[in-house]
Amino acid sequence: MKKLELHWQILIGMLAGLLFGFIALQLEWQQFVADWIKPLGTIFVKLLKLIAVPLIVASLIKGISDLKDISKFKNIGVRTILIYIGTTIFAITLGLLLVNILQPGDGISQETVDKLTNTYANSSGVTAKISEASKQKSSGPLQFIVDMVPDNAVSAMSDNKAMLQVIFFTIFLGISMLLIGEKKAKPLKDFFDGLNDAILKMVDLIMLVSPYAVFALLANVVVTSGDPDILLALLKYAGTVVIGLLLMIVFYSILVSVFTKKNPLWFLKELSPAQLLAFSTSSSAATLPVTMERVEEHLGVDKEVSSFVLPVGATINMDGTSLYQAVAAVFAMQVLWPEGLSFGNQISIVLTALLASIGSAAVPGAGMVMLVIVLESIGFPKELYPVALALIFAVDRPLDMLRTTINVTGDATVSMIVAKSVGKLGKPKPKEWDDHYDEVK
Repeated sequence: MKKLELHWQILIGMLAGLLFGFIALQLEWQQFVADWIKPLGTIFVKLLKLIAVPLIVASLIKGISDLKDISKFKNIGVRTILIYIGTTIFAITLGLLLVNILQPGDGISQETVDKLTNTYANSSGVTAKISEASKQKSSGPLQFIVDMVPDNAVSAMSDNKAMLQVIFFTIFLGISMLLIGEKKAKPLKDFFDGLNDAILKMVDLIMLVSPYAVFALLANVVVTSGDPDILLALLKYAGTVVIGLLLMIVFYSILVSVFTKKNPLWFLKELSPAQLLAFSTSSSAATLPVTMERVEEHLGVDKEVSSFVLPVGATINMDGTSLYQAVAAVFAMQVLWPEGLSFGNQISIVLTALLASIGSAAVPGAGMVMLVIVLESIGFPKELYPVALALIFAVDRPLDMLRTTINVTGDATVSMIVAKSVGKLGKPKPKEWDDHYDEVK
């Protein structure tokens, strides 16, 4: 009997998790889910985060050290950044168009605003986001460059939020290995080649339990969801975001078809395990090891490209989150501050959302911190910040799951385009966890 493909296994796990979560809600099993189901998902996410930094270091050093011409790396870097900026601007503009056409704020009554304010405005989640945003906003214009340079490489590698610092150190080390000559660099190169293969095998092993893990993650999301009446009131806003995210998938499919001459349906099918994990974990960083494995082995992108484009993308490419910024900011203005809906403010949203996406942490909830920064840039009344965040807080988690899926899809799309442009897009070579099992059993 043919083994069920991984993306179908994960999809079944997700649907089963949703169904179990709804049943648990009816039977009031929230504590049972928290004690016995949620830990399985938490362990899975921790395992993925555990290998994210070693995988970035090993694969990026391998990719750079395999280059014979250092100018190739410059070409890859410049093209990557420019395409990421282009797709992010498109996403923000699309979000603004949709929110202005669909006007989701028009259907929100004062009663709903009051209920949301009472429920969420003083919650620790909202106050923490406002505090974090204020800290980021008070930084100087070049602070994000300062933050990219670590003062302790080991410390940077111990923090998944310091992804850009790890990438900076790794590129620095990889280029230095090229400059000392192949003979002297060989022992270090061999070590990182072996480490890279071992980490990718760890990805294969972790993915064996992914259907059960997404079951646990989705069941927990359902039992911890908010008031269904509030969710219903925010349906038009959530629908606007979802339409935008679906249009981004269409946009990526067109890019893949035009620039790489590959079938978009094939692209989405091969990437789907990474997309489904992004949806389940709401974290680009946690999904990164799986994204790299799918892009290299199943989409045919050379490691020289994927090892740079994907880690950088997980940190600075937030297309789904940027689209959400545009919709959420204008939605908040439609409900609370309609006099602020000027063309100039909407141009400011494009620029600020673009800058805020660079260096934003690839972890759940970072989008709301970015939103406060965007609102501050357009002069949104400070006293209404808690109310604005309360407006979107109720549906933030499911939308976070969806926009993370778009972020990951965007990373994979750009990696294929860049690979094609530098002649590094080859034939897929999938590997299985038991390829060498016969040698050791």
